[in-house]
Amino acid sequence: MKLTTLGESKTISRIELRQKLDRGDEFKLVLVLDEDAFRLKRIPGSIHIPIPFDPWTDLNELEIDDDIVVYCSGGSCFASKWADMALRASGYKNVRRYAGGIVDWEDAGYSLEREVELQTASAG
Repeated sequence: MKLTTLGESKTISRIELRQKLDRGDEFKLVLVLDEDAFRLKRIPGSIHIPIPFDPWTDLNELEIDDDIVVYCSGGSCFASKWADMALRASGYKNVRRYAGGIVDWEDAGYSLEREVELQTASAG
């Protein structure tokens, strides 16, 4: 039996991603970290699909032909690499990975969305 390879992962640079957002391109920007990370900070316009995900139940916001960009915290995080591979293995054709992630975006001075701020534990 011959194994089919997924081929090389495709990446998108910070500049390309910023241009897509500025132009208002139609695509799904997916943060693949946990709920706390999503609430703390994310690139504006992101949706949340944490890994590991079940392709049959967790991917309702994605269509097989969508233009998809996945990202995580940054270069030392492997979550976006895993998500990219899992999506492509599930048949999604237009997946790219923003390897720089939140760290690269924030280092460039670009804004982030936040639902919560870091809070210190209150003394009881």
